[in-house]
Amino acid sequence: MSKRLFLFAGYDKNAIIDDALVYYIRALSGLGDVIFVGDSDFADQELDKIKPYTIYQAGKRHMEYDFGSYKRAYLYADKNNLLQNYDYIYMVNDSVYGPLLDLKQTIEKLESFHTDVFGIVKSKHRIYAPIESWFIGMRTSVAQTKWFYNFIIGVQKQNSKENVTIAYENGFTDLLLKHNVSWRCLITVHGRDTYNRAKKLFQKGCPFIKKSAFTRHNGALGRQIGYILNRTNARDVILYSANRVYGKKHIDWLLTNNPVKIFYRNITYAFNKLTNGKI
Repeated sequence: MSKRLFLFAGYDKNAIIDDALVYYIRALSGLGDVIFVGDSDFADQELDKIKPYTIYQAGKRHMEYDFGSYKRAYLYADKNNLLQNYDYIYMVNDSVYGPLLDLKQTIEKLESFHTDVFGIVKSKHRIYAPIESWFIGMRTSVAQTKWFYNFIIGVQKQNSKENVTIAYENGFTDLLLKHNVSWRCLITVHGRDTYNRAKKLFQKGCPFIKKSAFTRHNGALGRQIGYILNRTNARDVILYSANRVYGKKHIDWLLTNNPVKIFYRNITYAFNKLTNGKI
């Protein structure tokens, strides 16, 4: 059985660790060890919620997004000579809800690729096709290379989320190509399909749904989200978190079964897309 270490990056604007996050971390803990680092000022009583499922947990606002938390988790593991104890090192974050499906099956499939690095989703954006940074796995031999060490400790605050994507998500994949590291992803999407076509990803075996799907497209993604929620055991914890984060009124509106409301929001979204290109 493979030994795995998950470097988990968390964030919550209210510095709350809710049931959905506990659900995710508990699922990971059944497959390996978890180091949690949050980009929020999590109080001790919040961190205590995940303490039974982690070997280390910390939370302090650093504003370096997920890669800043990956850096801190990696440095903790490196300083304490933990890396060599594992076959695989994963970088995962809580920009998604799940797992929606059996995560063990997904991870074993990723590892069966027999590549040095792997991920759940690769997204094609014009000339770039990076591994999306919310779920990346690698052999420990990669995590212990000098080039990866320099990359991860070099993470610093960027002016925008877009710059984070360019510097670190695209940057990591660029380094794989530069160093001739073999890599593969379970699913390939185009543009923003990770959250725009959540139902299709779920049907392809993606065990997560991006949280941003709950706020995009003027609610036009509501039927896709409802489809997924009706087919996962994680429904209750996801709805609990979504109601807290986005408001129950918004979630009730989003998941309506009223055909008139659904038709109207889809027409409104289509019109906005045609007139100003917003997607």
